[in-house]
Amino acid sequence: MPKVAGVDSSTQSVKIVVRDAHTGELLASASRPHPEGTEVDPAHWWSALQGVIEDIGGLDDIDAIGIAGQQHGMVVLDEAGDVIRPALLWNDTRSSQAAASLNSEFEDIHQLTGSKLVASFTASKVRWLRENEPANAAKVRAIVLPHDWLSWKLSGSNDVKEIFTDRSDASGTGYFDSASSKYLDELVIASLGHDNVYLPRAIEANKFGFDNGKLRISAGAGDNAAGALGVGAIVGDVVISLGTSGTAFAVSATQTHDTSGEVAGFADATGNFLPLACTLNAAKVFDSVTKILGLSFDEFSKLALDAKPGAGGITFLPHFDGERTPNKPDARGNISGLTHKNFTAANLARAAIEGVICGIAYAAEQFEDLGVSTNRILLIGGASRNPAVQQIATEIFGKDVHVPPAGEYVADGAAKQAAWALLKTSTPPAWGSSEFEKVSFSGNDPEVKKRYFEAIRSM
Repeated sequence: MPKVAGVDSSTQSVKIVVRDAHTGELLASASRPHPEGTEVDPAHWWSALQGVIEDIGGLDDIDAIGIAGQQHGMVVLDEAGDVIRPALLWNDTRSSQAAASLNSEFEDIHQLTGSKLVASFTASKVRWLRENEPANAAKVRAIVLPHDWLSWKLSGSNDVKEIFTDRSDASGTGYFDSASSKYLDELVIASLGHDNVYLPRAIEANKFGFDNGKLRISAGAGDNAAGALGVGAIVGDVVISLGTSGTAFAVSATQTHDTSGEVAGFADATGNFLPLACTLNAAKVFDSVTKILGLSFDEFSKLALDAKPGAGGITFLPHFDGERTPNKPDARGNISGLTHKNFTAANLARAAIEGVICGIAYAAEQFEDLGVSTNRILLIGGASRNPAVQQIATEIFGKDVHVPPAGEYVADGAAKQAAWALLKTSTPPAWGSSEFEKVSFSGNDPEVKKRYFEAIRSM
């Protein structure tokens, strides 16, 4: 029985799963936390990865492994392959002005890369480094992403020229064209200020980036692309993921080019494209509100369903950490429409969920404007199992939502990719791709979404 492992090195933690390469049966799993913050020494990721590998008994009987990771983060290495400074993560917004500068210098950047830049993109962070830490920028000989760096560390290599990536994660750098699978030198130079730099080679999704006969490491992927692969999303599916951030992404056969910058034109992990819109605030907002109300998450859910749609007129804009869609990094949370009559715990709970879901629905609505065909809505992420979140999602989207069984879909996608390379099949294994619970749409108040969309546009 060939075994594969899949890793999800996320913002909050690292998770690993071990699965039967043929059937997808879960054989083992483990998780370890990552430190908080928007700037992290990658050594913490490496230590946590070594820990979960030890927890599953090591890799001696694992036939292949794939690593997926948080997108965008900037890891810069010197000539010797040493980390120059702590990594800037996707949610570090100090690079927002750098993104605006690059967008103004390359007015057709959305045509070149599929995306207008925001603070999250690697190119924005590299420009920030150049402008704020020029001595460090001058030392840079390799710019890599979290999953690239971990795959390379796991291989045991010290040569930066042996670092590899895939087109899904590379498409989030801001200097890569996922249609041609090529880096754009002019954007790299404009970001860093010099061209004496190595960028990871982008290999095919069903190939190994490292194979010494004992250890086989697949291309890996960005977290959203791995999540789409893990859940079995196909062309026409829209995946709503409720984690630290909220994301909406669609599997598309064609690349998108959004002039507004609200939809990023990423690639997926199979050869298609993954237009994506992201909000910075999702499950953490629920955590904050449950803490204020002194409730468990289950109690919070029941309370929210006690209130009617619209929460009595309360509008809860959950932009606690700034916002990415729309691109308002300095935005803050706001609760409006309060009266003595509607200011109840139940209305506050419902308004918090409505605010988060409406923010993601606002982001997802841009897909159809770009000609992306959308059919099913798949709801994943830690908060997706919550009954109130499920019901309110059907009300906001105005259609059924499909919820897969609870699982580590990013890690599963990385494992599925490793199995794909190991088994040398023409398409990824189909395990875990059809087990969805349908939550039926039973009606809504269209004024709720309208009210939220107007509030979001007026931010």
